[in-house]
Amino acid sequence: MPPEALHHFLNCLTPITPVTWEKVHPLFTEARFEKGEHFIREGQVAREIGFLEQGIMRAYYRNTAGQDYNKHFFTAPCFIGGYASLITGQPNVIRQEALTDCIVRSAPYAPFRALFDSCPDLERAARILAEQFFVAKEQREIEIVQLDAEERYLLFRERYPELEATIPQYHIASYLGVTPTQLSRIRRKSAGR
Repeated sequence: MPPEALHHFLNCLTPITPVTWEKVHPLFTEARFEKGEHFIREGQVAREIGFLEQGIMRAYYRNTAGQDYNKHFFTAPCFIGGYASLITGQPNVIRQEALTDCIVRSAPYAPFRALFDSCPDLERAARILAEQFFVAKEQREIEIVQLDAEERYLLFRERYPELEATIPQYHIASYLGVTPTQLSRIRRKSAGR
C-alpha cells in the first residue's frame, strides 16, 4: 500500500507530480521501531532516509562521560535520518532513538537522491525541507544562548504541546539544557502563574 502520509507531506512542501510519486513511493518500505530502538546509531554510515509516520523519536549525542544531550525531537509526520552522514559519507555522530513505538517508512538514499535529476519537483521538496531544517537549527542555537531556561521551556511547550505528557521529564530537561530538578522548579513556577 502506498504511503499516503508521505505523499501528503511532500505535497505540502511543493506539488509532486503523479509521475514523480510513482517513482518515489516504491523506494519506501515500512519498518516498526519499538520504544528504545534506534533508527541510526553513532558510528554508523547512514545509507537510508526515513519518514516518521507515527510516533516520537529523539536525536541525541553522548559525551565522553556517558551523558546524553537531546538535540531535537521528531514528531510524526517528518523526515528523519543521519543527514550529515548521508551527505558526507562519514560516520554518523547523532543517534536517533524511538521514545514511543514508531512506524517509519525508509528508503535507500542513493536511488532517492538519483531521482533529483529526472524529478525537479522532488529536488525542490528536498531543498525546501533542507531550508526548514537549517532555519530551525539556527533558531535553536540562538535560543540556547539568548533565552533563559524558563523562556526555553515555554517555547518547548509551544512547539511540542503533546510531548510533556508523553515522554520522561529527564529527556525534556536534557533538551532544555537544565537538570531534572531545575525543570521541576521551572514547571512549578510556570504552573503558579
